[in-house]
Amino acid sequence: MFDFFQRIGKSLMLPIAVLPAAALLLRLGQDDLLDIPFIAAAGKGIFDNLPLIFAIGLAIGFSRDGSGTAALAGVIGYLVLDHSVTAINKEIDMGVLGGIVTGLVAGLLYNRFHYIKLPEWLAFFGGRRFVPIVTAASMVILGGLFGLIWPPIQDAIHSLGQWIIGAGAVGVGVYGFLNRLLIPMGLHHVLNSLVWFVFGDFGGAKGDLNRFFAGDPSAGTFMAGFFPVMMFGLPAAALAMILAAPKKRRKQVAGLLGSIAFTSFLTGITEPIEFTFMFLSPLLYGIHALLTASSFVVTYLLDIHHGFGFSAGAIDFFLNLGLAKGAWLLLAVGLAYGGIYFTLFYLLIRTLDLKTPGRGDEETEVTEVVKTSSDDPRGSLFLEDLGGRDNILSLDYCATRLRLRVDDMGKVEETNLKKHGARGVIRTGGSSIQVIVGTDVQFVADAMKRAMEEGKRDQ
Repeated sequence: MFDFFQRIGKSLMLPIAVLPAAALLLRLGQDDLLDIPFIAAAGKGIFDNLPLIFAIGLAIGFSRDGSGTAALAGVIGYLVLDHSVTAINKEIDMGVLGGIVTGLVAGLLYNRFHYIKLPEWLAFFGGRRFVPIVTAASMVILGGLFGLIWPPIQDAIHSLGQWIIGAGAVGVGVYGFLNRLLIPMGLHHVLNSLVWFVFGDFGGAKGDLNRFFAGDPSAGTFMAGFFPVMMFGLPAAALAMILAAPKKRRKQVAGLLGSIAFTSFLTGITEPIEFTFMFLSPLLYGIHALLTASSFVVTYLLDIHHGFGFSAGAIDFFLNLGLAKGAWLLLAVGLAYGGIYFTLFYLLIRTLDLKTPGRGDEETEVTEVVKTSSDDPRGSLFLEDLGGRDNILSLDYCATRLRLRVDDMGKVEETNLKKHGARGVIRTGGSSIQVIVGTDVQFVADAMKRAMEEGKRDQ
């Protein structure tokens, strides 16, 4: 079950990845920026079809080989489901949840049936061609079922969303805390999908993120609290770890942490920083989760509303100022949180002698920074550190991490993975393992896949 939810979290990253383009188009077209209506309409077109996009993304994510056939099945399945349930009850709006359900069904059916053989007189419809057909048939059944049972579920989801939104500072604080706690397991995307795309309604726009870009003045409370942490807090924590390192190794640590601190400030991608201390010091990570929760409480009490299409970095901060309320206060709050993060991290690292980067074994503690290229050398190195090609059962990736299943976990060399550039390693139970790489994870995954294919040809 844990692995299943991890796969959902990973698969959600594909549809979520289109949101920066949607937000950029929507904002640039507004009258306070370029004032070009067709550009704004282009961005709105993406937001209006998020359920369909989620169906496609989940279907691809759950299919074994990322097949386009699974994506087509996701489209067909969602159209069948959507029209089926509304034919039964026009008040039903499954939204993004409908897309997620359809994507899961399409991906799983693809894995089960894409090699199916039919009798000769039906052979044309066998194999991959059978997948959209069986998906459509399945969604007709599910459409009939959901048409009957979804209204009370829809009411319950609406009530839960209204309760969380109405919980005020407590609601946003709990969300901020859980969001950070779920990052090590990669399950925060599941929580985010409910808060950003399901809870609350504003003229048909559902979820805090959708409602924010639709102009809902009450939206943005479940995103604003990230800005002080991602733009100021975690970069300040990185600075504390640099200055806490011995002088002879400070330059090396600065090379490691400086770039990922700037990435956090500019784009809001924080995992590379968080994984540098997450497992070295759970105490620091617990404090980080509590500080994130407090940031949400503070921004809520100050009545600050701000949002993002991707994450709470400087790009989204300035791009979406026209939709925000009290946004400039975030800079003052952010500077305060930067000071708090730096002070707490520096004092705790020095006082408790925490083994943050640069303060442990010289050979393995500070990771090597390898420049990305079209044939990233980390691919072959990671492949060897993970026990070789024969030890890898499956290989995929999301925003910053490799997600793998291995045959023998005992062959995985965590020390060497970190030495060769991994930010962290998570054994998620059974045969599943995640390797934290950073925003250039795609190049590492591609290099590993090429090395695995070359190994097959050499046999």
